[in-house]
Amino acid sequence: MDPRSEVLLRQADLFQGPLLIAGAPADDLLGHLPMAHGWTWHAGDQAMLEGRFAGRSHYGVEPPPVAFDSAVLFLPKSRELAAYLLNALASRLAGRDLYLVGEKRGGIEGAAKQLQAFGKPRKLDSARHCQLWQVTVNQAPAATPLQSLAERFELDLEDGPLQVVSLPGVFSHGRLDRGTALLLKHLDGLPCGHVLDFGCGAGVLGATVKRRYPQSRLTLLDVDAFAVAASRLTLAANGLEGEVISGDGIDAAPTDLSLILSNPPFHTGVHTNYQASENLLKKSSVHLRKGGEMRLVANSFLRYQPLIEGALGNCQVRAEADGFRIYQATRG
Repeated sequence: MDPRSEVLLRQADLFQGPLLIAGAPADDLLGHLPMAHGWTWHAGDQAMLEGRFAGRSHYGVEPPPVAFDSAVLFLPKSRELAAYLLNALASRLAGRDLYLVGEKRGGIEGAAKQLQAFGKPRKLDSARHCQLWQVTVNQAPAATPLQSLAERFELDLEDGPLQVVSLPGVFSHGRLDRGTALLLKHLDGLPCGHVLDFGCGAGVLGATVKRRYPQSRLTLLDVDAFAVAASRLTLAANGLEGEVISGDGIDAAPTDLSLILSNPPFHTGVHTNYQASENLLKKSSVHLRKGGEMRLVANSFLRYQPLIEGALGNCQVRAEADGFRIYQATRG
């Protein structure tokens, strides 16, 4: 069980009424708290929770329309996302209790200061390298619309400026990361057809390719509901069409693809997790049509080339700079 869940259950008497667990982990916590309802923005966690606790978990960027007397937030990695989530929960908890739980190395002590906007926070427990904080919401804020927190910036590309819309919690929020910047310089000679932007984030790669190759069919895929929402906003800001879907990894992607583009993720919260990226590489041949291409950027220290060669039989390093490599491979 997640250590943060274990800390919550040490105080289980506090959570016997209708409770909303925001950022609910995919463990047995809901099984121990029968009055609780989960809220997650991670498609993989949602699939697992729905499979075990049908009807008791919600996936999306806004709190679910269920009644709750108290709420607990599992602290996310992003400070901006934590602020949005705490505001969204506190706006529905006037006079009631809001809890925050997180790992010490995830910054729980600093994040607990954000509770001061709603009342006087107090630490209830410290165990398993985690802390649990509580505040009674004496000053309930108005709910802040998510789109009002969007960061908008412009990329000066060869074929004109591209508008990017990012949301709290999305990878490289409000700026262009170095890996994607390098890949944007190596998008020439791409095959036409059905294009997948895997781990799309704010949709930079997908939007760029759709504008440059307008005859292509575009699908953008991400595990994170905030990334899915941001990609839709980016496409709309540039007048582009594409299908944006949520799913846990390459298994959720279409098949018969002409091209897979990616700056694949390897972090989950504060932890390093290579599973989604390695599955992408190993299963790429299942999703690419014959002659289809995979082109991606990754940190130079990651040993991706052998995995790509194992899946597709070939792989070349197209470019290397700033600690990143561009890999290119074709399904034979």
